Amino acid sequence: MSRIVVVTSGKGGVGKTTTSAAFATGLALRGYKTAVIDFDVGLRNLDLIMGCERRVVYDFVNVINGEASLKQALIRDKRTENLHVLPASQTRDKDALTKEGVGKVINDLREDHFDFVVCDSPAGIERGAHMAMYFADDAIVVTNPEVSSVRDSDRILGLLQSKTQKAEQGDSVREHLLITRYSPSRVEAGEMLGMEDILEILAVPLIGVIPESQSVLQASNSGSPVILDKASDAGQAYDDFVRRFLGETVPHRFLDVEKKGFFKRLFG
Repeated sequence: MSRIVVVTSGKGGVGKTTTSAAFATGLALRGYKTAVIDFDVGLRNLDLIMGCERRVVYDFVNVINGEASLKQALIRDKRTENLHVLPASQTRDKDALTKEGVGKVINDLREDHFDFVVCDSPAGIERGAHMAMYFADDAIVVTNPEVSSVRDSDRILGLLQSKTQKAEQGDSVREHLLITRYSPSRVEAGEMLGMEDILEILAVPLIGVIPESQSVLQASNSGSPVILDKASDAGQAYDDFVRRFLGETVPHRFLDVEKKGFFKRLFG
């Protein structure tokens, strides 16, 4: 049975698409047949981060409207076996997403024996975000360590508990908190919220903390999910997050200020 996972947040620019790309890649690297869907109709970005923008012929809305088959629209990733991308449309608006149409695509992916379907949600609480979360079994709630981002994530948690298929059935979506762009030195300086503060406000199980890292921007610009950069802190943190999601016990890293040795202090 396929597991449907939405990557969501209230605020834009927190790293949802970066997370969706890294998460889907990490699942596929572990042998799971995985599809990642871009729900951000009109502002398509997932294909850029996945490095497949030149291979887009048909998109999510084409499939919903019956203008192309799911097989025609899915793009097989060239680097990672078992990984497929379903891009969003750049030329339609979010009203093109219907509950029936999205449900049919999800069911077709289930029938095609996908283990995981990752739904990359647009920001906010509009139609695209509702459609991305409606069929979810799990939700990765992405937040930055700043007050506005945490407040918007709290609003999203309310929607997950009331506006999903699971909620309608008297069940609940499994919620996981992912903190991105975390800087221990800035937390120590009082410039951003600490992990404990965020957990106290949102009261959602923590699944990962991704450190602030230049490698995230570099990976996005090169069209390669950052999880493939094994040398970077962010790549390692995303890998840890995937392992935790799959049930492994993995200690959290990159939470403390790095203490520099004598030579590092001397030479920077």
